[in-house]
Amino acid sequence: MKKAIIALEDGTCFEGHAFAGAGEFYGELVFNTSMTGYQEILTDPSYHGQIVTMTYPLIGNYGINDEDVESRGIFAQGLVVSECSRIYSNWRATKSLAEYLEENGKIGIDDVDTRAITLHIRDKGAMKCVISTEDLDKASLVEKAKASEGLVGRDLATEVTIDEKYVWPEGGKADASYRAAVIDCGIKLNQLRIFDDLGCECTVYPNTTDAAEILASSPDGIFVSNGPGDPAGAPQVTELVSKLIESKIPMFGICFGHQMLGRALGATTFKLKFGHRGGNQPIQDLRTTKVEIASHNHGFCIDADSVNSDIAEITHINLNDNTVAGLKHKHQPLFCVQYHPEAAPGPHDPFYLFEEFIDLMKADKK
Repeated sequence: MKKAIIALEDGTCFEGHAFAGAGEFYGELVFNTSMTGYQEILTDPSYHGQIVTMTYPLIGNYGINDEDVESRGIFAQGLVVSECSRIYSNWRATKSLAEYLEENGKIGIDDVDTRAITLHIRDKGAMKCVISTEDLDKASLVEKAKASEGLVGRDLATEVTIDEKYVWPEGGKADASYRAAVIDCGIKLNQLRIFDDLGCECTVYPNTTDAAEILASSPDGIFVSNGPGDPAGAPQVTELVSKLIESKIPMFGICFGHQMLGRALGATTFKLKFGHRGGNQPIQDLRTTKVEIASHNHGFCIDADSVNSDIAEITHINLNDNTVAGLKHKHQPLFCVQYHPEAAPGPHDPFYLFEEFIDLMKADKK
């Protein structure tokens, strides 16, 4: 295995070995606390522009299968683990994690002190980095990391959105009870699978689509998906969402979609120090005081003080830091959450949110 250097923009460097891929890879170095689900994490478009460090020490032991992908490919720029299992065993597995990364032209690094990386990011914040198996000069790599493009101000959601609209499930759903328009900012497939299971046919649109085209299809509801990057860096998506809100059609947003709906309602966003990424974040529903455990993947957040209380109310908070985790419009059938109720990977506690969206469409059709 080739030696690899991870260099951060603050001058900190870590050493390891490449178990997959070679070359130089750039991104914001972040950590994820999930124990499983590395395949879903790698294929989550919300990780576009990021290099993911897994805090769990052994990754890869159940391999890769054909069912658990969340998009059309790997979007994370790279994967950093303490130890990659050289042996995989699972009845659905078709290949190893190393083979999967190689096939997708991504880098995987192990033999790294991931505890040290996690502590550093927790204390200093997520930051730009470069991983290289070619240039092993640490000073040179630090300068490259400093000069690289970060996440702030970038419209990564439009980089990962689809080129052409499509219908899910493929071929349509003749017996669909509801038809939803989906704005793809980096959607995870499990969101579409759940809508299908709940009797909903989805037409998925690029986030560059004109609002008039979407509304011309007369959808029963509008869903704004998750996605990567700085919500403030995608003003055209905010504008699209603002026009869709004016239709007063039931709307639901997840993660980046939550941020887009919040910004369209006048709120502002800010970058979290090291973000929320993992499958075990405690969320409190302020309407019921019930606490649920949820899957998260975001580095930006709605500023609670910027929420216009005449228009919207904060419905959920993250109990780890009391940040905004959910909003609800006071006068329209519109709500959104910062976390991932579709799990994949993660718990299923928040599944009820999809059912709430179905209920809004049902009520609107009466």
